[in-house]
Amino acid sequence: MRTFDFTPYYRSTVGFDRLFDLLDKSVRSDWPPYNIERTDADKYRIVMTIAGFAPNEVELVQHGSTLLVSGQKAEQPAAEALHRGIPSTFQQSFNLADHVKVVGANLEHGLLTIDLVREVPEELKPRRIQIGSGAQTSGPKSDNPPKRIEGNGKKAA
Repeated sequence: MRTFDFTPYYRSTVGFDRLFDLLDKSVRSDWPPYNIERTDADKYRIVMTIAGFAPNEVELVQHGSTLLVSGQKAEQPAAEALHRGIPSTFQQSFNLADHVKVVGANLEHGLLTIDLVREVPEELKPRRIQIGSGAQTSGPKSDNPPKRIEGNGKKAA
């Protein structure tokens, strides 16, 4: 999280623009702001504010349990800027829980909405096991009973 604001120094200093730009471009973990919402038992949504970015300037990559959201603005006209407070790039990563995957993303009115779903495979879901009573047990049934190997009576020397 960014703890120091350089904005007042931009207004009161001349000639240190490059220094403050370098300090301000350090990694910012607080931008872009986002919300994480649960929409159903196994459905989630991440909403990020990325005003000014077009859909072709934003990239979402899921690699294993990490979701990386990054943006890079297209080249802007070469105008001398005394202060750039609007970021032209961003990168945010999210660590996702097991079996969570991205099912859709939408960018509308400056809000990037990422829909997630948790899909646990059937073999990992809990299952109820019936308990029998008495001598009957419902063990595994085999269609092929074990075969008996019979020797011809000769011993190997």
